[in-house]
Amino acid sequence: MRMPRSLRPLAVALAAGVALLAAEAVPAADADSALKAAIASPSRTAKFVARDAARHPAEELTFFGLQPGQTVVELWPGGGYWTEILVPYLRQGHGRYVAALPPIVKDGEENETTQHWLEALATRAPEYGPVTVGWLSATQADFAPAGSVDVILTFRNLHNWMYEGFADRALAACFTALKPGGVLGVEAHRGRTDKPQDPKAENGYVREDYAIELIKKAGFRYVGKSEINANPRDTKDYKEGVWTLPPTLTLKDQDRAKYLAIGEADNFVLKFEKPR
Repeated sequence: MRMPRSLRPLAVALAAGVALLAAEAVPAADADSALKAAIASPSRTAKFVARDAARHPAEELTFFGLQPGQTVVELWPGGGYWTEILVPYLRQGHGRYVAALPPIVKDGEENETTQHWLEALATRAPEYGPVTVGWLSATQADFAPAGSVDVILTFRNLHNWMYEGFADRALAACFTALKPGGVLGVEAHRGRTDKPQDPKAENGYVREDYAIELIKKAGFRYVGKSEINANPRDTKDYKEGVWTLPPTLTLKDQDRAKYLAIGEADNFVLKFEKPR
């Protein structure tokens, strides 16, 4: 989701230390027991657990090929939904989790979402152990050495980078950081095919074909897609864009029941590989 604009001071240390489009969707394999255990952990935040039915974490991470022992980068982790699953899973398997965060301060203002994520990280430091924190923005891509990462994951962020005008640079940074054969997993709000793509994606939606071509342009090979997060009830024509739907519900109580019945947005899930 787009970063909130209500901001407050940061008070936490960092020491917590298109033929391809015609391809059929690729079915996901069964999740491994360690991943299932991480998702079932009682330490997860209740509001995140409540979203599992819409987000399908086991199926999605399995589709991306997540394995114990990997080095995994999560780009712009937002509130931390995926962080709470990935960090314990990778720690148990002696893997490594890296977060690439948006700037803490931009245009003189502090990013409340990043602040909250860092605070949660500090609170969970005894449980999580060492966590590497890097940065990704229009002017900075400092999150991993070249050729050092097995998997890079981004969930519902592509429209933000398009809006800020650096999607191409973000994808280039991913390509550089990944090992040959490394995987880029992308989830984003799927735009309508009967309208041209807004290059700034101001309504939060991105056409699937547009996303595939954009990512291929960065050098990636398209592997396939999963429809686990498809939602045909999403009409994608809301005045306030994708944020009209849950979990944001920008319109508050206005037509709340209607938007809750629609559910979270129609999302595509795409898998890419850096050529060997």
